[in-house]
Amino acid sequence: MPHHRSFRTIGAAIALLALAGCPGCRVSTQSEAETPSGASGEPSAPGDIAQQREGSECISNYDPSKDYFPNKITVTFAEGFSVTYHNHYKHVTVSQPWKDADTAFEYLLVQCGAPVPEGFPAAQVISVPVDSVVALSTTHLPHLDLLGEVDRLKGVSNFDQVNTPSVRAKIDRGELQSFYSGSSLDLERLVLAQPDLITTYGTGDGDRDTHPRLIQAGLSVAINAEYVERSVLGRAEWLKFTALFLNQEAKAEAAFGQISSQYQAMAALTQNLRDRPTVVTGFSHKGTWYMPGNDSYVAQYLRDAGASYLWRDLPGPGSNPLDFEAVFERAVGAEFWLNVSQDWQTTGDAIAADPRYGNFAALAQGRVFSPNARLNETGGNDYWESGVVQPHLVLADLIKIFHPDLLPDHGLVYYKPLPSERPPDPSLGASIGP
Repeated sequence: MPHHRSFRTIGAAIALLALAGCPGCRVSTQSEAETPSGASGEPSAPGDIAQQREGSECISNYDPSKDYFPNKITVTFAEGFSVTYHNHYKHVTVSQPWKDADTAFEYLLVQCGAPVPEGFPAAQVISVPVDSVVALSTTHLPHLDLLGEVDRLKGVSNFDQVNTPSVRAKIDRGELQSFYSGSSLDLERLVLAQPDLITTYGTGDGDRDTHPRLIQAGLSVAINAEYVERSVLGRAEWLKFTALFLNQEAKAEAAFGQISSQYQAMAALTQNLRDRPTVVTGFSHKGTWYMPGNDSYVAQYLRDAGASYLWRDLPGPGSNPLDFEAVFERAVGAEFWLNVSQDWQTTGDAIAADPRYGNFAALAQGRVFSPNARLNETGGNDYWESGVVQPHLVLADLIKIFHPDLLPDHGLVYYKPLPSERPPDPSLGASIGP
């Protein structure tokens, strides 16, 4: 049977020759008529043996009657991916890779050493568990950390945004590569690195997305669409998606089970509250205020934290562009103001950006909070990294802000108050802090 490690080396050489000979041209290691490439960078034909590797993770004597995946995940909250288990392979589908997508991505995850099954012409064939991973989004790094698989990480998009301690330690030891220069992907270096798997995301914008070029270069690419999810726990459950490629379903189920249980227990604390303070979120950017719809994860956080979201009449899971004047009418009297610009260091910066902010009651009361408590020295914000997979900690912060008596011993993790350059106005009530 073909040895796929050799195929990958050949595929890398072909891709590099194409890159060198025709800058900007389409790069592919197979013809248009062939099926999508597998983990090896070469098309995997039915009956081929999934990539052979040394070690106990590969099958030495394949038994078609044996279930090689005794630990399985159950997808409960996430809507964007699904998995069907078979004895020696998993069929994974990402049905909502980006907003309003009209395409889906399929993956055939075949246990190392087992034959590739027939009947999946559109699927990328990937031998599992993968040995090496490049993560092109920082939100994927906490997945590897929670699963105990950071050792398999070989590279990231860039070092500046990384907060996960175990990954930062690898950076400090010189064990990782970065594959972006500014905003440009270094495809040649990534092809040379030949990772078993690249995790990234898509937007549907052909000029912006990198996954088409990566797939055309013969690399195995997994589209993680956690950001499309409408629910907080749906976003966090993509931890299980990552686990599928590593055969770490048991760890993913255990970790997510704890996260989900803690989140729901805290949400229950506020379920019957009548006193729900009013909240405005976000800020104006070049005259437009992007306000989350009532079906968004942001609105869910506010509901579950016991707050009254002033824009719950806005439909949909996405953000709605509003002009400042329309927002001002409601926002000026809101009791709390959340998620302001990361560039603002004090309330004075907010007023300098737009003097009308000075009229907001929340600003006068010292009730402006933003999730900027965990920034690294280059501005990477851990709220957008570990916060995605640790929603119970985000919810705890919000409950502490709105209803501090419910969690008296909780110290804010991701959120912090925006320091004031003027004392709170006593006529507007006492300020609330952590």
